[in-house]
Amino acid sequence: MAGRLSGIREQRIEKIKQLKELGVDPYIGKTERTDIIAEAREKEGEKVKVVGRVMAIRGHGGLIFMDLRDESGQMQLVIKKDNVSEREWMIQELVDIGDFVQAGGGVFKTKAGEISVEVKVFGLLSKAVRPLPSSWHGFKDVEERYRQRYVDLILNPEVRKVFDARTRIVRFLRQFMDKKGFMEVETPVLQPIYGGATARPFKTFHNALKSEFYLRIADELYLKRLIVGGYEKVYEIAKDFRNEGIDRQHNPEFTMMEFYWAYANYEDLMKLSEEMLGGAVKEVTGKYKIEYQGKKIDFSPGWERITFRDLVFRDTKIDIDEVKDEKGLREMIKSRGLKVELEEVEGYANVLDELYKEYCRPKMTGPVFLIDHPYEMKPLAKRKSGDPSKVASVALVVAGFEIFNAYNELNDPQDQRERWEEEKKLLEAGFKEAQMLDEDYIRALEYGMPPTAGWGMGIDRFTAIVTNQPNLKDTIIFPTLRPER
Repeated sequence: MAGRLSGIREQRIEKIKQLKELGVDPYIGKTERTDIIAEAREKEGEKVKVVGRVMAIRGHGGLIFMDLRDESGQMQLVIKKDNVSEREWMIQELVDIGDFVQAGGGVFKTKAGEISVEVKVFGLLSKAVRPLPSSWHGFKDVEERYRQRYVDLILNPEVRKVFDARTRIVRFLRQFMDKKGFMEVETPVLQPIYGGATARPFKTFHNALKSEFYLRIADELYLKRLIVGGYEKVYEIAKDFRNEGIDRQHNPEFTMMEFYWAYANYEDLMKLSEEMLGGAVKEVTGKYKIEYQGKKIDFSPGWERITFRDLVFRDTKIDIDEVKDEKGLREMIKSRGLKVELEEVEGYANVLDELYKEYCRPKMTGPVFLIDHPYEMKPLAKRKSGDPSKVASVALVVAGFEIFNAYNELNDPQDQRERWEEEKKLLEAGFKEAQMLDEDYIRALEYGMPPTAGWGMGIDRFTAIVTNQPNLKDTIIFPTLRPER
C-alpha cells in the first residue's frame, strides 16, 4: 500500500508542475464565494459561486460531474466542455478527489432530481497531494482515526455531529450560568501546589523561577479563594490534566466545568443541576429522554437519590457504618468473596472507592444523585450536621459514568488542615494520588469563607452520554495518544 500511495503522490506532484506551466497557482490566495452550499441549494434558477472540497468525480469526454462539499453540505457540479474556457477545462482535467475548487454558474435540477450548478466559471483553490484514505486503502485501525482526526472529519460526517453537539452543550452551560448571575473567570494552569482532587499530576519546571510547577488537576482551590475574596458566584470551563491511565472513561487532558456558590448548599446544587443538565440534554436532542448504549435515560427533573452507605450495602452487603477502618474493610471484602484489585491502593477511602467502582457504579443507570459520602472520601467537603462521619456531598451517576461531584465546601481551616495531614501520610506511604497540604489555601480559609457549595463536571463524559458515544475519545477532537512511530 505504501508503494501505491507513493505513486499517487508522485502523480499529483506532477499535476502541480503542469498547473504551474499553465500559469495556475495551485495554492491560490483569493476565493470568490457568494453562497455556502446549503444556501445555494435553495436558489434554483439563480446564479451562485460556491467553493469546497471535491469528494467525487464522474463522467468522461466533454461532460464531468463533481461532488463538492463545504461545511454546510454537498452539491453537484456539472461541467460541460463547451461552457468553460479552454484553460478552465485543462485545469479541471488536473483536479483530483480531495482538491479544493471554486465554481460559478446557474443552479438547476437534473432529470434525476439532483440540485446542481451548471458551471460557467471554474478554478482550483488548493491541490491535495495525499489522497483521501477511502480512495486507496482506508484507515488501518481506530487509533488512526483519532490521530488523523482531520481525515476522520472528511470521511465521516457523523463524527462532525458529535463535536457540533459538544459545542452546543458548552454554549448552553455558559449561557445558563451567565443568566443565573455567575461570573466566568480564569485561574492558573501552572500551579506551585496541585489540589482540588485525588489524582496524580503532571510536573514541569519553570527555568526563570527555578521551581517545579504542576499542571492543574482541578480548578477548585483557586475558585474558592475568589469566594474568600468576596465573589459569591464564580465558574470556569477549562482544561485540567491528570497523569493517569487512558481508557474509555479517562483522558489525561480533559475539560472541566466548575462553579462555586456562596450561601448555597448541596440541595441547591441538586436543584440547579436538574435544571441545567436536563436543559442541556433537551437543547441538543430536543427531548429529556435519551438512549445511551441501549440504556434508556430520562433527564426530566426529579432524579433518584441514594446515600453512599445504602448503595454499597445494597450491592455488597457491607455496612460502612459498621466497618470504618481500612483493615476491617479489606477483611470484609475478602470474607464476602468480592474481587477488587487493591494491590497499589492505600487508605480506607481509596479501598472503599475501588469497591464502589467495581460493584456499585457499573450497575447504576440513573440519572441518580449519590449523596452523603464518608468524610474520608471527600477531603474538601463539609461534614454533615448531626453525622460527622459523612459529608454533605453529591455525585451524579449516569450509565455507570460519574458525571459530576459536588458538596458543601469545607470552610473550617483547622478541619481542613487535619484532613490534609491524613492525606500527607498517604503520600509518604507511596500513594501518589493523595492530596497535598496547601498552606496558602489554609491561610485564605483563616480569613474566612462563607458557607459555600461547589460543583465540578467533566464536559467530555457528559457529552459522551448525550451523544451516545461509548468512548471519551469520540468526544475529544484530538485525544491523547502514544507518540506515532
